[in-house]
Amino acid sequence: MTKELLLYSIKMVAFSSSLPAAMELAEENSKPLSDAKASDTGAQRPTWSGQLDFILATVGYAVGLGNVWRFPYLCYSSGGGAFIIPYIAMVFICGIPLLFMEFAVGQYTRLGPVHAFAKICPLFKGVGLATVVISFVFCTFYNVLMGWAFFYLFNSFRGTLPWSSCNNTWNVVGNCSSGFSGNATHLQSSSLQFFDHKLLEKTSGIEEAGGLQWEVFGCLLLSWIIVYLCIFKGVKSTGKVVYFTAVFPYFILFSLLINNIQLPGAKAGILYFITPVWSKLFEVKVWVNAAAQVFNSLGIAFGCMISMASYNKFNNNITRDVLVVSLVNSFTSILAGLVIFSAIGYMSFKHNLPVDNIATDGPGLVFVVYPEVLSTMPGYQFWAPLFFIMLLCLGLDSQFGNVEVVVTFLKDEFGVKILRYLKREEHLALVVCFVGLLLGIPHVTQGGIYVFQLMDHCTAVVSLICLAFFEVVAVCWIFGVSRLSLMVKRMRGESASLFFRLCWLLLCPLLMLCILASSVVQYTPPHYGEYMYPLWAELVGWVVSLVSIVWIPLCAVHEIYNSKGSLLQRIKKAVAPTLDLDATNPQPEKQKTDKPVLEKLLRSSV
Repeated sequence: MTKELLLYSIKMVAFSSSLPAAMELAEENSKPLSDAKASDTGAQRPTWSGQLDFILATVGYAVGLGNVWRFPYLCYSSGGGAFIIPYIAMVFICGIPLLFMEFAVGQYTRLGPVHAFAKICPLFKGVGLATVVISFVFCTFYNVLMGWAFFYLFNSFRGTLPWSSCNNTWNVVGNCSSGFSGNATHLQSSSLQFFDHKLLEKTSGIEEAGGLQWEVFGCLLLSWIIVYLCIFKGVKSTGKVVYFTAVFPYFILFSLLINNIQLPGAKAGILYFITPVWSKLFEVKVWVNAAAQVFNSLGIAFGCMISMASYNKFNNNITRDVLVVSLVNSFTSILAGLVIFSAIGYMSFKHNLPVDNIATDGPGLVFVVYPEVLSTMPGYQFWAPLFFIMLLCLGLDSQFGNVEVVVTFLKDEFGVKILRYLKREEHLALVVCFVGLLLGIPHVTQGGIYVFQLMDHCTAVVSLICLAFFEVVAVCWIFGVSRLSLMVKRMRGESASLFFRLCWLLLCPLLMLCILASSVVQYTPPHYGEYMYPLWAELVGWVVSLVSIVWIPLCAVHEIYNSKGSLLQRIKKAVAPTLDLDATNPQPEKQKTDKPVLEKLLRSSV
């Protein structure tokens, strides 16, 4: 029965990834590349069948593991409520305006990120390519979290949760406690030992890679198989299934919150969550992490929001959509924070420890603290599997979008060359997933947690803020706020509000520039707990950060080099948009358009 429940839940997760427009194109997706290309002529660009479909798709992509894992941990490590203040400020100053900008770019151009930026500002066409690269880098280690969730899910079906006691082969008996050790540094909780010694089999540092963890590798393989099955040819879904999968995570979160607030000590945890430590507000790192969390959570600078908005009707109300997606996403983060911190307060009460002595570093807040809480709850056989299925629902939805953007780019840019070796679209998706699996192998070695933490720090913080800054420079400063407002007016009949124009012109770029400059001046080396990375590992991290950003200057040089005239003439041409701002609809439905949802976004008009 539990296996059937698991399989049914996985099917529901798979269905949630289906973009509703894919229903119209499921048969087309199964054609060979040659057939698909031949049938492009005269095809109409698909649009969402309803406004709710687009909102559900974007909310499903935006609301992910970061809301349940990264946001509560950043609150925990940044003084509780002291992080909420810069987070909310960043949502309104950067998050909502930049999401509005991406929706406007996608909906007006009706193109994917690479070709959209090539039309808006040819000099910064590398920004679009960088979004594709960062999406792929991100999904290679993001899927590792899915593998961990599967590992915990399978173990949660046991009669006794294996992380609830010290009577296991992986426990260090003289060093194990059934609770939290607090200041007793010689003790570790049974849940932490399960995470460190069973799941990770953690070594002493990144220098000691150790062997491959075959069980975790199997879970990672399963996660990639599910991703592949959900993107290789599209999945027919119904509004009922989308409705179920959209509501399911909130049902679990509300159920857990109702259960947790009845536990002793929950109030202390919630007060820690909402009470700011004011001195933390003067730390640049807190503001940098708040900005990075907003970009990560809303999917800004990943290119997927531009892609999905490109399938809207030309006059769709993006102002409403931006507010709904942003507020629902922030509400989910706050809700997850209440769930996690009420559980932390309960554990603090149970083990007579301060709240700030409970959690561990990195993703351990979800994979160490909450499993410990689940093991002490009445009916843990019911709550534990549901919690990890919820994590899978949240995580896989976001993963689908990132992988599809990469598959799309490869097919559209190298379709003819790929056709020589791969006869069907499904084979390209398989290759992309297989490469992602290979790049995820270092994360499932015994030293993999150090690789994961390094990648997360360099990709989710450094690269993302840099990329978002250049995106704003390209659209708001070079393309211009006036042109962007004109795009909005063509679509909606009225220009963007003064608030949005002020944010685009001054607040967003200047704030991100200040954060970038301050983070360089007050640079803090990456670390995992008390472990400090060696110099060579830091250099590797910087290389990973530059893998996506380097395409911006390379493409700029390429654009200027291929232009004609003097250097000044070439630069003027490179910053001049090629987008038609006079037409009421620059991409008529009758023209040659991209067919599969998030699979042929980039082919048209470059």
